[in-house]
Amino acid sequence: MVRTRMYQSGALVRENFPVTEVAELLADKAALVWVDFDSPSVDELRVLEEELGLHPLAVEDAMHPAQRAKLDRYSSHLFLATYTVTLDETSGRMTSSQVSAFITPQALVTIHSEHFDTDALVERWDSAADLAGHGIGFLVWGLLDMIVDGHFDAVEQLDDAIDSLEDLLFDERPRTAEVQRRSFELRKSLLTLRRVVVPMREVLNTLLRRDLGVVANGMEPYLQDVYDHVVRATETTESLRELVATILETNLSLQGNRMNLIMKKVTSWAAIIAVPTAITGFYGQNLPYPGFNTEWGFLVSTGLIVLLGLGLYVAFRKRDWL
Repeated sequence: MVRTRMYQSGALVRENFPVTEVAELLADKAALVWVDFDSPSVDELRVLEEELGLHPLAVEDAMHPAQRAKLDRYSSHLFLATYTVTLDETSGRMTSSQVSAFITPQALVTIHSEHFDTDALVERWDSAADLAGHGIGFLVWGLLDMIVDGHFDAVEQLDDAIDSLEDLLFDERPRTAEVQRRSFELRKSLLTLRRVVVPMREVLNTLLRRDLGVVANGMEPYLQDVYDHVVRATETTESLRELVATILETNLSLQGNRMNLIMKKVTSWAAIIAVPTAITGFYGQNLPYPGFNTEWGFLVSTGLIVLLGLGLYVAFRKRDWL
């Protein structure tokens, strides 16, 4: 699926025109064009390559995702690779989807899979239509602002998930296996997010350079704001990674403490049970002993069992072993 838009002198003038008209439209120096491809075929990208004179290596990167988030510079255009992220709140698993973009002085071409919400991107541009007069920097800002806001939303979702995990950690009924599983899922998700977010600092830094000519003076504060969001998302991601590592360590410590408590209880009850065992064993021998064949001998042995057992129980309770 292909979607197109054309701005002229800062105003939206056309939509959904054929890609084959792009080169002709860009002959007007006041024109600004957006072309969006949803899961394009090789032939569609080849047509675009000819229309805009895109570098074959950049087109190849767009056709084969799994690139690191980056901004490559070519003679006639820039190539941007970035990622959107989605968090499954039930499992804590995060997935990423590459969004590629070709940036020329008058055109922005975006390439992505079906997971990218182009309607939300268009709404963002339309909500700031007064900025369209700033040229290509306006389109690039809208794209990056939407993607980075998605990163920040994912960070907040992970933060909430980790808060829930902390509550689960100190639950009255320990669920050690669940805490362990969710901790590892969140740790993997944070690693995925970190791989997406950290390179964006370099991307924004490069875009803000004046020699590229992408960002006009009027758009610089807006791109700087996106950069600030990237920095916050990066720092929060690092903090959350450390927090998950702490939760894992705490879970292991609590596991060890619970095991020690169980061992103390088992040992205490074994000691209490050993008292009647020793006494009955003594009185069960075949040799005569004090109280042998007398009523008071039975009473004494029973009394010893009860008194010593109670004494050990009280002693262990005072030490919180039982």
